[in-house]
Amino acid sequence: MVSADTGHLVTLGLGERAASTYLALVSLGTSTSDELAAIVGHRPEQIRCSVEELLHVGLAGRAGPDREHLVAMPPGPALDLLTRRREAELAAARVAAADTYRALRRDAVEGLENLLEIIKGPAVQDRIRQLEQSVRAEVRGLDSPPYYTGADVNQTELDNLADGIRYRAVYAKTALERSEYLADNVVVCVKAGEEARTLPDVPVKLLIFDTDCALVSLADMDNGIGSALLIRPSSLLSALTGLFEVCWQAALPLALGEQGSGPFLQPSERRLLGLLAAGLGDEQVARALGISRRTLFRHLEGLMSRTGAANRFQLALHAKRNGWL
Repeated sequence: MVSADTGHLVTLGLGERAASTYLALVSLGTSTSDELAAIVGHRPEQIRCSVEELLHVGLAGRAGPDREHLVAMPPGPALDLLTRRREAELAAARVAAADTYRALRRDAVEGLENLLEIIKGPAVQDRIRQLEQSVRAEVRGLDSPPYYTGADVNQTELDNLADGIRYRAVYAKTALERSEYLADNVVVCVKAGEEARTLPDVPVKLLIFDTDCALVSLADMDNGIGSALLIRPSSLLSALTGLFEVCWQAALPLALGEQGSGPFLQPSERRLLGLLAAGLGDEQVARALGISRRTLFRHLEGLMSRTGAANRFQLALHAKRNGWL
């Protein structure tokens, strides 16, 4: 379980063991690997890997005449490095998406008939429902407008979640800006157990059903009716699966559920913080929550007053530290 103190480092790409080792090193000031292993409870080989990771990103340095002692380094430069790594992963995802799109649009060649299937019009939603109902373990998705149907909740997903099927979704910012879709679909599914994350944009609109097939939207909405491409097991399906995992690792958790709520933090306040963390502006957050900007500011002022935060940045730090995001 990632703690509130280490979660921000893990989000930027640092390993969980390395993050806890860094916090221990900060508290000690200087230490040897053996002393760190005793404090954090890691095996010697695990602490060596954590130390190497910290040295590699610049969160730790060696000290002393024997170079056996470790010292914690200021996090600023290292955080910049980790952030650039995440940006590089997103850039790679975009390149992969462009390559995938070109592959999808290429003229069909002999032998591909059994691997690709174009689904048009109203049949798209029927096929999605059929594939969801036959899934055995997991559904993964990159989600963005346009949508084949309205904002109504996906009842098949709710039924699958209740049966233990795992759902992982990465939502583009534009999806969260649709207030009806956010309230009637995203929030409902997250409360039911969907694991949700968010990115400013997703490279392709995608659904992956187990390891059996993937459905890619062709984003060609003529008269409100779209088309999709069904990809069966192949190197293309493997590439799309890898694309999803890259986006999932780079995305930020979308805090819209009830976890972290309680007497101090109400579910509506948690959703407010989650939407702000996702990058939505005040007007978009207010519209998504169905409240006025004045009410939004009143909620924020109340949160800052209760947490002692002088500004939104301090409120965000408090929310992260207490596991609200």
